[in-house]
Amino acid sequence: MFAAVDLGSNSFRLHIGRHDGESMRIIKSARDPIRLGGGLDSKGNLTAAAMDSAIESLARFNSILSTYPLNAVRVVATNTMRIAKNASVFLPMAEAAIGYPIEIISGEEEGRLIYMGVASTLPSNERRLVLDIGGGSTELILGKGTEIEQVESFSIGTVPQTINFFPDGRIDAEAFDAAILSARSRFEDAAPQYKPELWANAYGSSGTIRAIADAIGKNGLGDGDLSLKSLDALKRRLIQFGRADRIDLAGMKADRATSITGGLATLIGMMQELGIKSIKPIEAGLRMGVLWDLHLRATKRDRREESVRDFAQRFRVDRKRADRVAQLSVDLYTVLKPADDRYARLLYWSGLLHEIGQAVSHSGYHKHGAYMIENADLSGFTTREQRLLGYLVLAHKGNLRKVEPVLGDDDFIKAILALRLAVIFMHARVNADTADMRLKMKSRIELELRNDWISDHPTLSYWMEKERGAWSEVDIEFSIRLLG
Repeated sequence: MFAAVDLGSNSFRLHIGRHDGESMRIIKSARDPIRLGGGLDSKGNLTAAAMDSAIESLARFNSILSTYPLNAVRVVATNTMRIAKNASVFLPMAEAAIGYPIEIISGEEEGRLIYMGVASTLPSNERRLVLDIGGGSTELILGKGTEIEQVESFSIGTVPQTINFFPDGRIDAEAFDAAILSARSRFEDAAPQYKPELWANAYGSSGTIRAIADAIGKNGLGDGDLSLKSLDALKRRLIQFGRADRIDLAGMKADRATSITGGLATLIGMMQELGIKSIKPIEAGLRMGVLWDLHLRATKRDRREESVRDFAQRFRVDRKRADRVAQLSVDLYTVLKPADDRYARLLYWSGLLHEIGQAVSHSGYHKHGAYMIENADLSGFTTREQRLLGYLVLAHKGNLRKVEPVLGDDDFIKAILALRLAVIFMHARVNADTADMRLKMKSRIELELRNDWISDHPTLSYWMEKERGAWSEVDIEFSIRLLG
């Protein structure tokens, strides 16, 4: 049993699902329309009121989660948390309220998870376009079956479109035309990559698109489908109401009415620019994708492993050297007896990618590699995971002062030490085996090596002396003793 919590710009949502062998059955859902995206002030900070409302919602979700025997829980945050300047202040309070780590995912990762959720409910060989209009961003994903061919996130959503073009809830034809034109401008460069010739069906996965579809269907607008004709009919009806607080449509909740104008304008502009004639609304989306991703991780089919391998191949990393460093670093990490293994996989992946920066330059390649990893579009990874991966690659050689912000975590220090030693043994051409050495790290580092390693590999003593100096610069003593 898994739980997925989506901290969106419009609503916070929760799904609890059970995998029954073939499908993911949803057994509990919850939604709080807290409008986090509307809680950003003029400087891009979440207001105190917005944070208080979010924390209350997360505490309610925590009480729901605590009543189920869950195997894994994943909490993901999207656009508002990506752009909020005080997100680092809010995040610890939010995590304390929900009781689980919160992962701020990239727009591209959001798109991939959305597609995964949609694909789980549709024919496996169909070519499709998936659209998701959220509170702060819009994702377009092109794929066939379960395979994604193109994914892109656009910084346009219902909240900013509503605030910018329909201030104080006023609705008129001029504002709609301006909002639609603004939306078209956001998608015009990407349009050729998603043209109708590339897919058979288009699906809308967001709550906004489903709310628009409900309003059209339940109020007999247009042709009843999510077509441009029906969207135009809904637009004219909203203009007749004149204000958001006067909207009275069958099937539309009051909390949806406040942002429907921005969502509708975005959808019309996107469909016009991409040449989409009609869209099929679908219930599955981000939360379903998170549930499936948790299931795949539980069955050892982690997308992050594939992302790392593809990234290494793209930049022509020497696979034998990478595999050797990755495996030895994990073996050394195990010898160091960390409190838990939460960094073990990141350590392994950092070993696979430690030389990726050489694609830019051999000089300072560890710095180039760290930057590439932190800023790359790595499927399955959160921004926090990529930052930690970048720190490990940055720390694998040279001085340690550059990673002092993470040296307060004992287990992460052990991961850094394991990676650095693995790289040293690789450079010195030592066929190192943890059975032939002793390694401890408490208040100091203690390393015992076979004497013949030094005599048979002349550069090893040089590398070890430099390593002692690097650790002494951050006030950690490193003693080395030779075994007969």
